[in-house]
Amino acid sequence: MPYTYLDHEADVGIRATGSTLEEAFEQGAKAMLNVMWDISTIEERQNVSIECTAGDIPELFVEALNEILSKQGIEELAIARLRVDKITNVDGRYELKGTVFGELLNLDKHTVKTEVKAATYAGLRYEEKEGQHIVQCILDV
Repeated sequence: MPYTYLDHEADVGIRATGSTLEEAFEQGAKAMLNVMWDISTIEERQNVSIECTAGDIPELFVEALNEILSKQGIEELAIARLRVDKITNVDGRYELKGTVFGELLNLDKHTVKTEVKAATYAGLRYEEKEGQHIVQCILDV
């Protein structure tokens, strides 16, 4: 399964896996977005570029999720997915460039399941194991 939810007393934990780091990040974004909406109801009518940087891969995962939340709020979108175009390491800093896809928020169409305020550093983890990249964190809801 590309992503799962973790038990947490007050918030929501997510864990995502992929055969590439990019795929793991995409699945992590999908897990977060599906906490917020029924992503199957969101059409990919608009796309917005995202970029973020961090000192390591786990931090980059949190930064990417928070960048998605930021773009979603600023652009007033319901976002269905992230496509990671590339993750690079330049001079010890990791950089993600990608695109999110969705449509203008319409509360008649897009039922809010749970508001995600932020991806946090709590429970933050990254590992590469048996050819799979695994990322996880706790979402503040």
